[in-house]
Amino acid sequence: MNTYDMRNMPITAEDNVLVGLVSEYGLARAYVRKDPREQLSLVPMPLETLTRILDAQTIVPAHETLGEGRVYTVIDALHVTLSRMTPDDIAIVGDNEPAQLALISAGVAALIIAEGAPVGERVIAAARARGASVLATTLDAFSVGKMISLSLPARMIMETDIPMVRLEDSLEYAKGVVSNSKFRTACVVDGQGQHIGLISRTTLMQDVQKSVILLDHNEYSQAVDGIEQADILEIIDHHRLGAISTLKPVKFLNDPVGSTSTIITNKFIEAGIEPLPSTAGLLLSGILSDTMVMKLSTTTPADTRAVDYLAGIAGVDPAEYGPELIQKGMDLDALPKDELLTRDMKRYNLFGRSIMVSQVMTSSFEFAEVHAAEIHAELERLRATMGVDCFFALFTNIFANASDLFAAGEEGCITRLDLRDQPRRLEGVMSRKKDFIPKFGQMFRSS
Repeated sequence: MNTYDMRNMPITAEDNVLVGLVSEYGLARAYVRKDPREQLSLVPMPLETLTRILDAQTIVPAHETLGEGRVYTVIDALHVTLSRMTPDDIAIVGDNEPAQLALISAGVAALIIAEGAPVGERVIAAARARGASVLATTLDAFSVGKMISLSLPARMIMETDIPMVRLEDSLEYAKGVVSNSKFRTACVVDGQGQHIGLISRTTLMQDVQKSVILLDHNEYSQAVDGIEQADILEIIDHHRLGAISTLKPVKFLNDPVGSTSTIITNKFIEAGIEPLPSTAGLLLSGILSDTMVMKLSTTTPADTRAVDYLAGIAGVDPAEYGPELIQKGMDLDALPKDELLTRDMKRYNLFGRSIMVSQVMTSSFEFAEVHAAEIHAELERLRATMGVDCFFALFTNIFANASDLFAAGEEGCITRLDLRDQPRRLEGVMSRKKDFIPKFGQMFRSS
């Protein structure tokens, strides 16, 4: 802990799984509570460990592991010490060969020769004959005793009730864990519980900002949690301009095409880089999905050119692949209503009101008509849960060029928008951003 200037040291098993935490608090509690009159003793430990603790040299390695025994410092009255010693005990002695030989003859487990005293051949031979380990250290006798006193194994000191966070946890959550921990520290672990690192109050005081590029949106209400603290590098979008601000100038590419995938495709072309077939297939799917196979009013010539370019690389026919792609996303009966209404939704702030608009693509109006009561009930629940003024759901029939609209909101708002009878058929409304928001945004402005 001193070497790395750490107040808390994580303890792991051989497979790096976190098992405990040794803290300054735990160390203080372990040693301050000791009875000062208690006989100095050694807990069972490998001889190699004791050698490392005492910065010593192993002269005679008679034992791989030393058992639990008392520790005696032999200064004078050798006969008294000899009368008390057992085969598990350890003796600390200085430059006194007769005492060293006497202690070995008495059958000590280990002899620690302190103060850099020489170890004679007779002592080495006697130790080998009697099976006693001999260590030599430059520490004085008092320091040897102190280091042995401080040599409790980590398992006897560590805390096992450890505050932990995972890599996917947010900084806000980590702050809460750290601030509520008596260690003022949390251990970072992966999914298997393996230790990765530590996060402390000092760490959290640092200005940590994630660098992000906003893609396909430019409003705080549609962004991920914590976006206000992020470092926004660039915005690539094709929607209306929202109320987002940055502390420094950023690249902002907003092109009113049918899909952000078209913008990304054009960036590939401008850079002279041909996307991989798999990447081309993803971008093609994005354009065909956003434009409903080039049928929405938002479709532009730029989208058409991008589709032709990507289809050649991906090796697919958009006329065949597009309808198949859309149909895959229209299996509505298998989805719970809450998942159906939240898988493609966007939040908007329009003239002081917070609204949520969900869009569900269908091949007919039958699903919305049959499940109208369930849809409306779920909209009311979602509106209350998400705390918005109005929650709209568009069930868009891609073959009829129209949408059925459901809405949940305050009674006065629903009345002013003429939505008491639901669903309301909106002819020509296929795009949320180009058809629905402009029209109902004006109604909110005047209401």
